[in-house]
Amino acid sequence: MFRYHPPGGASALLLGAALCAIPSMIPSWAKAQSTALPPVTVEAPQAARAKPAAAKPRARTASVRRPARARAAPTVATAAAARGATPSETAGAARDSLNRAPAGQTATTIDRRQFDNRPAFSVADVLRDSPGISIKQGNGPRDFGISIRGSNARNGFGIRNLVIFDDGFPVTQPDGLSRSDLIDPHAYGAIDVVRGPSSALYGNYATGGALNFRTRPGGTIDGIEYGVDGGGFGYLNNYLAAGKKVGNFEGSLFASDARGDGYLGNSWFNTQTVNFLGTLQATPDDRFTVKLINNDLTARLPIRASLNQFYLNPFQRGCTTGATAAPGCGTVTLFNNGFNTAAGTDKETALQAGLGRDDRRTIVGGRWEHDFDNQTTWRNQFVFDDRNINQPTGSTSAIGDFPSYNFMSDVTKRGEILGMDSTTFVGAWYNTLTASSDTRNVMPGGNATLGRLQSNLFSDTTNYGIRAREELKLTPALTAIAGIGWETTNLSGRNTAYTYTGAAGTTTTAITTADRQFQNTAPELALLYRLNGEWQLRGRVATGYGTPQVSNLFVLPTGLSGNNTGLQPQTNLGYDIGADWTPNNALKVSVTGFYEFFKDELVSQATPIQGISYTFNAPRSEHRGVELAADWKFLPGWRFSAAYTYLDEVYTEYTENITNGAVFSFNRAGNKIPGISPNELTARLGYDQLSGPLQGLGGFVEVQWKDSFYMDNANLLKAPGYELVNLNLHYKTDLVSDYFRSLNLFLEVRNVFDRTYVASANNIANSVTAAGVQNPASVLANTTGSIYAGSPRAFVAGMKIAFK
Repeated sequence: MFRYHPPGGASALLLGAALCAIPSMIPSWAKAQSTALPPVTVEAPQAARAKPAAAKPRARTASVRRPARARAAPTVATAAAARGATPSETAGAARDSLNRAPAGQTATTIDRRQFDNRPAFSVADVLRDSPGISIKQGNGPRDFGISIRGSNARNGFGIRNLVIFDDGFPVTQPDGLSRSDLIDPHAYGAIDVVRGPSSALYGNYATGGALNFRTRPGGTIDGIEYGVDGGGFGYLNNYLAAGKKVGNFEGSLFASDARGDGYLGNSWFNTQTVNFLGTLQATPDDRFTVKLINNDLTARLPIRASLNQFYLNPFQRGCTTGATAAPGCGTVTLFNNGFNTAAGTDKETALQAGLGRDDRRTIVGGRWEHDFDNQTTWRNQFVFDDRNINQPTGSTSAIGDFPSYNFMSDVTKRGEILGMDSTTFVGAWYNTLTASSDTRNVMPGGNATLGRLQSNLFSDTTNYGIRAREELKLTPALTAIAGIGWETTNLSGRNTAYTYTGAAGTTTTAITTADRQFQNTAPELALLYRLNGEWQLRGRVATGYGTPQVSNLFVLPTGLSGNNTGLQPQTNLGYDIGADWTPNNALKVSVTGFYEFFKDELVSQATPIQGISYTFNAPRSEHRGVELAADWKFLPGWRFSAAYTYLDEVYTEYTENITNGAVFSFNRAGNKIPGISPNELTARLGYDQLSGPLQGLGGFVEVQWKDSFYMDNANLLKAPGYELVNLNLHYKTDLVSDYFRSLNLFLEVRNVFDRTYVASANNIANSVTAAGVQNPASVLANTTGSIYAGSPRAFVAGMKIAFK
C-alpha cells in the first residue's frame, strides 16, 4: 500500500511561500475588530413586547401571496436554551432552535470566534470550551469519544448516549453509534451543546443530550477561503471553504485533506472530508435544503496499552516486531493458521501485524419546509447514511457495510393560547439500519492479513415514534415548557460463531438469535424565570432512554461470541436547576446543578480480545454534578473564559459476577462508575489588539485539567490525571486588494511543558484468584487494551486567506 509522508518542514515552506506571493496586499487598519462577546451559555427571555391586535386569518389565493420571508443567517452567538419564544419569531425559526438550543434546556453555543484563530485539528480542540463535555482519544486521528455529563466515558470506541446533528440532519445512525472522523472543525460556524436527558425531543440514545454542528452559511463566506495547518509529527491539513448567496439560492462547500505520521508508533493517517449545504427558496412558502458529507479514512492504529506499559513506553517506540520489541510495547496474539492454535500462535506488534482502519462514511440528506402561513411550518427530512468499515484493530477485524435511512416529519406552529404566546411542535419519525457484518481473525503476514471467519452478525435496528412539545409564555417573565416522546425500537439479530478444530480446521457453528422490542416514553417539564435584567433562573425535569446495540447482545465478558441477549434499555430521570447572570455586556456567568437517576445503565468494559468490548446493565446508578461557565471581558482587548465540570457518578445497586472456574459475586453499590473524571477544567486568558498599528495581533494561554479516575468497577486502579498548558499567537487583518479580503496567521504550542499523560483509558475488567479474592491494583495495571497516551509537545502553525 502506498503511503505518503509529507516532509517535516512542509507546513513552514507552504506558509512562507504563501506570504511571499502576496506583495500587493496592504493591511487596512481602518476597520476595528468587533468586540462583541460570544456567550458561553444560554440567554435570557426577551422582555415582553406589546402585542398587536389579533387579526383574523385571511384566505390565501393564487393572486394574493405574501412575499418571501427573509431568513436570517444563524446567530451563532445566541444560545436559545433559556429564551422564551418572542411574538415576532416565525414558526420556521422556532423549529430551527429545537436542534440548536431548545427552550428550557441547559445548553452552550460555541461560536466560531472562539476557535477561528487556532489550528483546530479535531473536535477535541473545540468542545472543551463547553462545560459538561469530556473528550477521550478514540481509534483513529479524529475519532474521539465525546461524553456529556459522563454519558460516553465508559464506551471503548465511538460515541454513544447522545445524538449528533449536522445542520439539523442526524449523523447518529439508528443503532445509536456516532463517529467523529467526519468532523473537521474548520467547516463550522458554531457548535451547539445540549446537556441532560433529551429523549422527549431527540428520541432514542439521547440520555446525555445532543450536539448540533452548524456549517457556515454560504452568504457569510461570500467567496473562497483557503487554509493550511502544519506542524509536528508530519501533520498537514489543506482545506478550502467556498460559499455564496445568489438570488434564492445559498450554498457552501467545505473540503479538506489531512494527513500525518502520528505521535504514537503505527499511527499515521490520511483522511479527506467533503461537506456541502445548499438551500433554495423555491417559492415564497417552500424551501429545499440538500446536505452531503463524505469522509474517507485510512489510518494505522497502535495497540492500547496497560497502565504499566504506558509508564514504560507511552508512545510505543521501538515496537517493530514482537521478537525484538522494546520494553512496554503492546503485542497481539495471532493464530499462525488464521483459525486455531493447532499451528501455534505468534505475538506481533501493531506495526508488524498492520493494524488500522480503512473506512468510508457517506451521508446524503434532503429537507423540504413548507409554510402554511406566517405561523405554521411543516418540515420533512430524509437522510441516507452509509458507514463502510474495514477495521483490523487487534486479533480480529470488523468488516461490514451499514446503510441506514432516517425520515422525520413535523409541524411547528406559533400563536396564542388564552392570550399567552405559544409555540407548538408535533412530529413523527422512522429510521432503520439493516446490515450483515463479519468478524475475521487476523493472522501473521503483515498488512492485516485475514484468516478465517470468527463470526457473522446479521442485524436489523428500527426506531419509530412521535413527539409533542408546547412552549407557553405564562407571563412576560415566566415561560413553561412541556414535552413528551414515545418510541418503539425493534432489535433483531442472528449471530453465527465459528469454531475450528484440528489441523484441518473442522468447522462447527453456534447460532444465537435475538428478537427484542422495546417501548419507551420520555416526558419533560421546564420553567424559565426572568427575575430582572441581570438574573435568570431555570429548572427542568426530564427523562431519557437508550436501547442496546444489536452487537452488544452477542458478546461475552471474555470477548468471544455468545448469549448476552438479556440486555435491557437504560433510562434516566434528571433534574436540572441553574442560574444565568449577565450584569453587563462584558460578563456572563452560568451555573447548573444536576442530579440524574439511572435504571439499567449500559456500561462497557474492555475484554481480553483487543478492540472488543463487553456491555452489561448496572441496575441502579446516580449521576450528579455541577457545570460552570464564565466569560469575562474585563478590559478592552482582554478576555477570560472558563468551563468547569464536577461529576460524582456511583453505582447504587449492582452486583458483579466474576468467573474463574467458579462464580464469585461482589457488591459494587457505592463504588464510583469507572471512566468518569470527577473534575475537568478548561480556562483561557487572551488578549487581542483592537486598534493602532498592531490591530489584529493577539494570543492566549490555555490550561486544561483532567482529574484522575478509576478504571475498574472495584475502584482499585486509577488512571492518572494531568494538567496541560497551550500557548497561541495569532494575527488577523483585512486586506486592501481587488482579489483578497483577509489574512489570518497563527502559531500554537500544544502541551508546552511536554507532560506525558493519558488521553484515553478504556474500562478494564476485574479478576479474581483461584480462591475468589480480587486481584489488586498491581495485577490490574498489567491489563492491556486500555490506554492511549496523549501527544507530547507539538508546534502547529497555519494560515487562512479569504478571496473575494
